[in-house]
Amino acid sequence: MKILKISLLVLFSFFAISFVNAQEKPKSPPEKATGTINGATIQINYCSPSVKGRKIWGELVPFDKVWRAGANEATTFETDKDLTIEGSKLPAGKYSFFVIPNEKQCILVFNKEAKQWGAYKYNEKEDQLRVTVKPKVAKTSAEQLVYVINAKDVVLSWDNWDIGFKVK
Repeated sequence: MKILKISLLVLFSFFAISFVNAQEKPKSPPEKATGTINGATIQINYCSPSVKGRKIWGELVPFDKVWRAGANEATTFETDKDLTIEGSKLPAGKYSFFVIPNEKQCILVFNKEAKQWGAYKYNEKEDQLRVTVKPKVAKTSAEQLVYVINAKDVVLSWDNWDIGFKVK
């Protein structure tokens, strides 16, 4: 009888812990940024990781390697009209969005293969557009990665960096 009570107590504890864990917020929750620039509707879907005291640039996100610009699935960038990104044409469509960061510049990649998990199967031959921008030191640190679509640009902010690009 004592073994049965202990077994039931262990089983109940297991289910209680599982229930609490299931109620927790995902570590990198899915997010969406939407906005309009020059009449084009833009939507960015991404998962938003947190800094959590880690060194982001150059460590968690290695320099000179393709990064999915978020967590989990590759970030997607979708526009319903042709755009000009940093002076180069991006046709209307849905793209995976990657960043290749380093200390001085970031290469932004709009890849035609929109549905990808991370950057593991990234294929440079599928790139629609690549542009280079300079990251800026942020005025305030962003604990969670966030995209903001403004009237004339899009900015990815995380940790102590803002990576922005002009859009027309």
